Amino acid sequence: MRIDVWSDVVCPWCYIGKRRLESALASFGHKDDVEVVWHSFQLDPSAPREATGETVAAHLGAKYGMGEEQAREMQQRVIDLAAAEGMTWDHHNSPYVNTVDAHRLIHLADHLGGHERSAALKERLLEAYFVHARNVADHAVLTELALAEGLPADRVAEVLASTEFEDEVAADQAQAQAYGATGVPFFVIDDKYGISGAQPAELFSQAIGQAWTESHPVLNLVGGQADGECGPDGCAI
Repeated sequence: MRIDVWSDVVCPWCYIGKRRLESALASFGHKDDVEVVWHSFQLDPSAPREATGETVAAHLGAKYGMGEEQAREMQQRVIDLAAAEGMTWDHHNSPYVNTVDAHRLIHLADHLGGHERSAALKERLLEAYFVHARNVADHAVLTELALAEGLPADRVAEVLASTEFEDEVAADQAQAQAYGATGVPFFVIDDKYGISGAQPAELFSQAIGQAWTESHPVLNLVGGQADGECGPDGCAI
């Protein structure tokens, strides 16, 4: 079974949705047969590629005319939900930055080490941004996280100094839009079921179980014990 996920590394609901999906998979009897594939989605492609010192709270407060304090109150509600999933965030101090370079490195990780490697780098980036309020647009930070995940320094430097994998990031975004996704996180299970938003783990479990049953049907025997049947111990008479 394959689960495709579109998300951004600065999206709070994407991190919460990731944890809820993981909770559902942890209790799924066939979790080792499930492949999770992460796809790029930029919530704000116009965000600055270099930090300006503006936090997300300050940006949202100014954008929606509510003031930074009210924006921080809104953030606190999602911080509390993250805590219920076992995470402690410093999201009030998260910088307002662009994520295209982070997504390009996730594609590099996938290219070099497959879906497990890209998933591990995705987690490092989310943790860096939400738990530690680090600047995931800064090339020094990105390099540190990529090298910690075992990516070769020369390839990381080459990607960050170029536009490599930008087409792949754009293609991911286009595919999400083709599915009708207007926001993230967005999940597609076995190309059959779409789930929008960080839904409860129970909903993920239900959808995963249903998709598994449909792709692995159980044969129902009709008529009970058969006469005239031979087995390893001989033939019934």
